[in-house]
Amino acid sequence: MSPTDINRRSFLKNSSAAAAALYLNLPHKLFGDSEKKVRVVLIRHKKLLDDVNRPHQELVQEMLDQAVMTLLNEKDVVQAWKRIIQPNDVVGIKTNVWRYLPTTSQVENAIKKQVLDAGVPEKNIGIRDRGLLRDPIFTRATALINARPLRTHHWSGVGTMLKNYITFVNRPSAYHPDSCADLAKLWFLPETKGKTRLNVMVLFTPQFHGVGPHSFSPHYTWPYQGLMVGFDPVAMDAIGVRLLMEKRKLFFKEDRPLNPPPKHVFLADTRHKLGVADPEKIELIKLGWQEGSLI
Repeated sequence: MSPTDINRRSFLKNSSAAAAALYLNLPHKLFGDSEKKVRVVLIRHKKLLDDVNRPHQELVQEMLDQAVMTLLNEKDVVQAWKRIIQPNDVVGIKTNVWRYLPTTSQVENAIKKQVLDAGVPEKNIGIRDRGLLRDPIFTRATALINARPLRTHHWSGVGTMLKNYITFVNRPSAYHPDSCADLAKLWFLPETKGKTRLNVMVLFTPQFHGVGPHSFSPHYTWPYQGLMVGFDPVAMDAIGVRLLMEKRKLFFKEDRPLNPPPKHVFLADTRHKLGVADPEKIELIKLGWQEGSLI
């Protein structure tokens, strides 16, 4: 057996990598050669949600601040955000308004507070999901903050950071072929390329199963009570896929692959070179409450 085969076998022990190989029929050399690890921070709080799963604003702010400081190795949250955003930036906070599982106003408010504290005037900050190509902030934005929840999706397997930019195009259906395999192209549009300063994945009550377009049932969500932040959307989505797979295994008492397979996440690495999907090249830092973390 060759060294390549040995490395591949070792790599496939990881659940997300195994899923990638299974779904994509990847060659032995799965991902790029870079040895530098991508940092992603996952933070959870046991008391984040109230009795009806609404997040407490002060805890959302606290969690976001701690996660961003850890991501940047900063002890002061304002200084951390000043490394992300400049006072002369025009900042679009790309949210998600799907009524069953939105980004939430609490997350939007927490991000906006820190953008303001970094010195950006309120008139240069926008928060929006749809109609971006007609919005005066997003059409001249120099910086984007990408924030949305984690959930399964009828066309792409998962709706995560990569897919959140679908509303930057007039015809989203153009990205549906082959299980939305090329969603990474959204990140190379003139409106988005090189502008994303931070990704925030909302893990308050992720949806781990659904059947059909716009499918939702509270039965297939759970109070994970977390937030994830990072600069690499591919790395974050790869971790999100792994989290959903682990929850599905626990819930269904068997391996239950996501359908359709979320191949766009791994192709964002192997085909489009947007980011890192190889879990061995992702440094996942976990903060806060660890019970039931699954990953």
